[in-house]
Amino acid sequence: MEVDFTPDLQAKLTRLAAEQGRGTKAIVREAVERFVDYDEWFLREVEKGLAAADRGEFMEHDDISKLIDSRYPG
Repeated sequence: MEVDFTPDLQAKLTRLAAEQGRGTKAIVREAVERFVDYDEWFLREVEKGLAAADRGEFMEHDDISKLIDSRYPG
């Protein structure tokens, strides 16, 4: 597989690799793996949420507000 990067992105990748003492291929591989893993997780969570909604399982507005306030005070 071959991937083309803009010159700006290539420069950032090269700089990051140098700072970390790693090869650019290793960094790209790790980034793609993180993206794919996240995307798979996100889709599973959406499916869980849709299944819960289909079962009529919803949170009340006040409960959501309390949850958000407890996680992000201020």
